[in-house]
Order: sequence, then structure tokens, then C-alpha cells
Amino acid sequence: MALVRNNSINGREPVLSPRSLTSPRGLTSPRPLAVQPTPEPVRPLANFPPSIWANRFISFSLDNSELEAYANAHEEPKESVRSLITDTTIDASAKLKLIYSVHRLGLSYLYPEEIDAELDQLFKKIDLHHYEQVDLYTISVQFQVFRHHGYKLSSDIFKKFKDTTTGTFTDEVTKDVKGMLSLYESAHLRLHGEEILDEALVFTEAQLKKIVSTLEGDLANQVNQVLKRPFHTGMPMVEARLYFNTHEEDVSCYESIVKLAKVHFNYLQLQQKEELRIVSQWWKDMEFQTSVPYIRDRVPEIYLWILGLYFEPYYSRARIIATKITLFLVVLDDTYDAYATIDEIRAITDAINRWEMSAIDLLPEYIKPFYRILLNEYDDLEKEYSKDGRAFSVHASKQAFQEIARGYLEEAEWLHNGYVATFPEYMKNGLITSAYNVISKSALVGMGAIADEEALAWYETHPKILKASELISRLQDDVMTFQFERKRGQSATGVDAYIKEYNVSEEVAIKDLMKMIENAWKDINEGCLKPTEVSVALLTPILNLARMIDVVYKFDDGFTFPGKTLKDYITLLFVTPAPSLESC
Repeated sequence: MALVRNNSINGREPVLSPRSLTSPRGLTSPRPLAVQPTPEPVRPLANFPPSIWANRFISFSLDNSELEAYANAHEEPKESVRSLITDTTIDASAKLKLIYSVHRLGLSYLYPEEIDAELDQLFKKIDLHHYEQVDLYTISVQFQVFRHHGYKLSSDIFKKFKDTTTGTFTDEVTKDVKGMLSLYESAHLRLHGEEILDEALVFTEAQLKKIVSTLEGDLANQVNQVLKRPFHTGMPMVEARLYFNTHEEDVSCYESIVKLAKVHFNYLQLQQKEELRIVSQWWKDMEFQTSVPYIRDRVPEIYLWILGLYFEPYYSRARIIATKITLFLVVLDDTYDAYATIDEIRAITDAINRWEMSAIDLLPEYIKPFYRILLNEYDDLEKEYSKDGRAFSVHASKQAFQEIARGYLEEAEWLHNGYVATFPEYMKNGLITSAYNVISKSALVGMGAIADEEALAWYETHPKILKASELISRLQDDVMTFQFERKRGQSATGVDAYIKEYNVSEEVAIKDLMKMIENAWKDINEGCLKPTEVSVALLTPILNLARMIDVVYKFDDGFTFPGKTLKDYITLLFVTPAPSLESC
């Protein structure tokens, strides 16, 4: 979400021309003045594009018997795949390739203990000399399997593919398209100091772009897909569907995996369409489209965003809660950015920090329905989660919401006063207004026992991986939205603050900010390696939120203008039928 604010340049505060109140001659008695109506303030309307989906997803009707049938059909292939993962007769190379396919298809969460046990055993037996005789594709796949599951397999295994004389990758590498493709994927898992992977990323990207037009069939689709978005920075659910569609040769090795993937896709699609129906109906019932018509109407897009954090079936309630709270954020964001005057922003911020229904009387009429719904929704959540002693998670979400309101006000005050913040000032407040803290803490509310008070305390320490994901959220947004904001008279983006702070050109500023994003990804990769500070279940939403920022903002402001990437993703997951089970 674009989270920067507007200023007085575009008319937050209307300038009224002074008028003479007496006769210019000063000789005749002044006539009584007619009562003038209070002028409507000039508002910084953004005229956001309307929803491209309208109420399409409200009409969905879930057939519970169909959902149950998929759940039952799920069991047999799930156990067959479990047997494959633990089969001691499968050699190490085949076992790692199997786990790779299971992971790429979004099925790893079904076998956390089995996969970890197998990888732990295989990792302990690794002899780097063994890799001297292994091809690039196989090495790259195994590297990805270990790194994705937290095992720090050394990047030195790729050294043999470099010419010792020139220091560049060998000609053999350029001839191995599948190997280069897998090396390119591997390079996105790099850590600080892994120069060989830095070089591999640049080299493979250039080579793949050079040859992609000469390729055909699945290989051409795979290269195009990965160049657009590598697996590691993509949305897990979408990546699973795309992998199934374009890697038939890899997937079809085991019939049980194909069957499980198909049943899994169909089950998840039904469940997720029902969740989308629920939040869409709620949005319509709350009448936000009528009370705050100036906002971005993006219910399917926000649900997709939250689905990107966790797609597992047991997080259904969590997704609904987090989607509603994130939609509240959209209302608040767009009210501050594209409608309210500075005085109204101050009043709204004060009311949110007071968090009591009596404060509603101090608010402008148009925002009163939103304030009432906001407080009622949180009150219902608090009652619901107090029953099992989990109200602390609701309180954390509420406090984060209050904090972001204060952050929005800070930016509004800067802009109202024509002040461009220093880059450190901007980043301190910008990490708050990125919405990351609200979304990540709200995501914990419905996650259950794993998101206990100890987990929340870890979040509050602001660990390195969390800071990195926040930074990506803030700067990726800024780099892709600053031009649109400028057209609207905006100035307080990270790009502008950086230009001012370091007296550099726009081009240099963007290059430096992208480098910061690149380094933040390395911090995230490092934070996911064993031993982790907390459960992987808590780290995954942090990683996935950074991924969704890349999905939404890599090429443009995909949230404000969702006609490209997000439209394609929503179509794939909720409109296009999941793979048919007929051939199973």
C-alpha cells in the first residue's frame, strides 16, 4: 500500500480570499451581512480506480460435502507420499529431488517432522568432495532443498563451475539451460559474503535473458516464469500452481505426488473461495463503499495479500481476521492520504488513540461509521480470544493500529508544513507507516497456540529478520509509488528523503535503495537458517510478507492499479478451476 501523505500544496487547507466588511467609502452605514454557508474544504482526492471485481465473489456457495470429499480423498495419497519421504531404499539424490518437488508444490507443511528428519540425516553425511562429480542442475536443486529448510549448505559447491584462470563461469554452464535456471533460483538464497552467488545471479540472469527467445515448450515457460519472479520471492500458493503446470516431467515421477497435489489444490480453492466470500460479504454489509467511497476498494486483493502469508487450511480463521484488520488499514490510509484535512486527521488520530466510543462525537460525520465498526470488531475479537487466554494478541494488534495512526499523522504534519524529512527521520516513521507491524501482529491473532506470549515478546524485540522484512515493505513500496505520489503533489517518500539527505540524483537514490532491499533479503535468508530463534511457523509469515511486497510492487504499484499481477493471481486461484482429478 502506498502510505505517504499529501500536503498543503494540493489543497488540504483552502485559502480564502480576504473580503472587505465595510463600504469602501466609509460614509454609509454597513448593510447586514448575509450568512455565508461554510465552504466544503478542498480535499486531496486521488480518484483511485474502482474495484475490477465488484461483488463477484459474494455469490459463491460452498458445498460442504464436496469439501469433505476432497478432505477424505486427501488421506490416501498423503500417506503414500509420507512413505516415499521416509523410504530408506531411495538414494540421497532421488530423495532430495522428491523433497524438492514436495516443497515446490506447497506440500511441505504436511510432513515437517519427516522432512526435517531426512534432511538432518542427509546433511550430516554430506561430503563436499562428492559434488565434484555432480552436474549443475542436481547441485542447485540440492542446495535449494537444504537452504529452504534451514540447512546452511556451503555455496562453495558452485566453485567448480568457474574458470580458475578468468574467474568467470565456464562455457559448459552457458550450455546447460536447466542448470543455469536452477543456479539462478539458488542465487536468491544467498547470504552476506557469498560472492559466488552474487556473481551467479548477475551471470545467469543475463544469459537466460539472452537465450529465452530461442527456447520452446516447458523449458521456455520455466525460464520466462523464473525471470519474471523467482520462486523464493513469489507467493507460495501461486508458485505451487505454476510449478505444477510447467514442471510436468519433474512432478510426474511419482503418481501419489501428482494425485495429492491435485486434491490439495481443489480443497484449498474451495476453502479459500469461501473465506473470500465471507470477507466480501462483511465488507458489503459494513457499507464502506457508501460511507467512504473515496478509498481503494480492494477486498480480493487484500485477501490475496493475507493468503500469501499463510495458506495452510488450519489458518482459515486467522486469514479472515487479518484480512478485516488490513482492510481497516486501507480505509485509514486512504482517508489520511486522499480525503481528510489536517484538522480532521488530528481528530481521527486522537479518537483512535483514545479508543472509546464516546470519542466518536469529535469526528467528522463521514468517518463515524468506520470508527464504530473498528471498535466493535476489536471488541468482538477480544471477547472471543479472552475465553482461551489469548486476548494479548488482540491487544497487540490494537496497539499497532494506534501506532500507525500516529505515524500517519506525523507524515501528514510534515507535509502540511512543507517539510521533507531527513532520511533517518523518514525511515524511523516510515517503518511504522509501512503497515508491516499491524499486519504481522494481526496475523498472529488467529494462529493459535504457536503464537503465544513468548512469541509476541520475541516480535517486540524487533529482531533482525523482522527489521529486514519491514525495510523491504517500506522501500519497495516507495520505489514503485513515488512518481504517482509526486503527480498528486506528494513529496514525503523514501526516494525524495534520500535525494535530499545525500544530495544525489533520482537514479542514484533508486539504485541505493534497491541495494538496501537486496541486503535485507540476505538478512531474511540468514534469519531462516538453523538454529532459528523461534519456530519456523512464526518465521514463515515474516518471510512471506516480504515476498508479497515483491509480488505487489516489483513492477509497479500493483495494489492501487491491480489490473496486472494481482488480477492474474486472483484469476488463477479463485476463478480458474483447479487441476482436474479425472486422470488420477
